[in-house]
Amino acid sequence: MAAVKLHTLLDARSAIPSFIHISDGKTHDVNALDKLIIEPGAFYLFDRGYLDFARLHALHEAGGFFLIRAKRGLRAKRRYSHPVDRRNTPVLCDQTVTLEVFYSRQGYPTALRRVVVKDNEGKRIMFLTNNTRLPPEVIGELYRLRWQVELFFKWIKQHLRIKAFFGTSENAVKTQIWIAVATYVLIAIVNKRALLPHTLCELLQILSRTMFETTPINQLLTPPPLRQDDDQQLVLL
Repeated sequence: MAAVKLHTLLDARSAIPSFIHISDGKTHDVNALDKLIIEPGAFYLFDRGYLDFARLHALHEAGGFFLIRAKRGLRAKRRYSHPVDRRNTPVLCDQTVTLEVFYSRQGYPTALRRVVVKDNEGKRIMFLTNNTRLPPEVIGELYRLRWQVELFFKWIKQHLRIKAFFGTSENAVKTQIWIAVATYVLIAIVNKRALLPHTLCELLQILSRTMFETTPINQLLTPPPLRQDDDQQLVLL
């Protein structure tokens, strides 16, 4: 059975995808970085599956900032240790390092920042970044925003029925995926612009039940006025 991958760059400010690339299941995740247009000054949060030092250095040269979890066994030489507050923050160390392995150092020849934090369960998590200005305790908190990507995929799978495909050809699969993504984006835009209190799931349910009605969206999302009878309380004696 064939497989597909959906590589997504999610804007943390709006939870709306700003970049999507569909590839076959055999394509490695890091190849999606080659199609990504880097915005200077923007901060990119990556899972460690996207750890490729040559591509990260290209992102650095383009003026972007990255934050990525380091893989186990990373060999790096410490050049300088920055002071950290271990008592009041979960930060264990904040260091400037250079890579030791030849091919890794060839891909990323300049210095990196290594920050190690401790999560709520006491587990050590190591991050690599090219940003030297953010406080080390902010690094760990910033990476939590990457969870929005997991929620995005979970929401699509649960509410847009993308687990099963109507066709098996490449064009049929991609068409169904793009329809699901477009639906999510439209609902998220409506929810954000209208400042609605509804969740995306609630909004999807309302719109799906009134898909073929001509009622304006603002009327669909406005609760009906209470009648006088509704204001009266029922008293049992």
